[in-house]
Amino acid sequence: QQQHSLRQIAIMPSLLRPLAILTTTLCPIAAFTRSNYSRGPSAATGCLYASSSNNVHDTNINSRRAFLQSTATSAALVVATAACTGIDPAQAASAVPATGVPAPKFSLPNSQGTGMTTLDTLTKDKKWTVLYFYPGAFTNGCTLEARNFQKDLEEYQKRGTQIVGVSVDSVEKNAQFCTAEKLDFYMLSDVDGEVSKTYGSALSVPGFGTFSNRQTYIIDPSGDLRWVFTDVESHVSRHSAEVLDKLKELQSV
Repeated sequence: QQQHSLRQIAIMPSLLRPLAILTTTLCPIAAFTRSNYSRGPSAATGCLYASSSNNVHDTNINSRRAFLQSTATSAALVVATAACTGIDPAQAASAVPATGVPAPKFSLPNSQGTGMTTLDTLTKDKKWTVLYFYPGAFTNGCTLEARNFQKDLEEYQKRGTQIVGVSVDSVEKNAQFCTAEKLDFYMLSDVDGEVSKTYGSALSVPGFGTFSNRQTYIIDPSGDLRWVFTDVESHVSRHSAEVLDKLKELQSV
């Protein structure tokens, strides 16, 4: 019963769930076209302890309004396209890997620009890992999610746990995001979406490509996948608190 609940994707009402997923998926596209929204250094400077005078908070109200309007319009168009082609975005994510077994291996470039980060390097110090996939840097939902993980980072560290983000964004984009939001944790670049597919977190939208669906994985110090959060989109604002609660439960066993 527990395994079943872990792998089951909670389905929102037939219209709201696809719209929520597609809005999130399309945010990176809208963000890429609005250079005024995505501020930061032009080269990868890394996440940890980076600083910048330019911050996503500096974006003016008009830019935010235009960004949201653009995203909402694009999402509506793709929902219509999906309906016409018979695509169900709520079912679009690939299969989630099983829990209780070793997590899928990976090797991805990190936002510090210091080379490749692997699952083995993350677990070598016998730490727990919260590996979270997100659609795109500088978008509203992803920014909120990252801020909450940063806000709770000290609590995670007390529990011997590290936070690691993954998206299809470039190393440079993720580095800019980390600098702007002052994030003290890694972001990994899964540009071709292969690791997202391996973790059942890939969402493909015809005409727009593959993105990382918003899902979170808890990996124990031995490298085993212990828990999967598949329905993060509907409650992003409280997700970090939920992850902490589950982490405490898993560590107490």
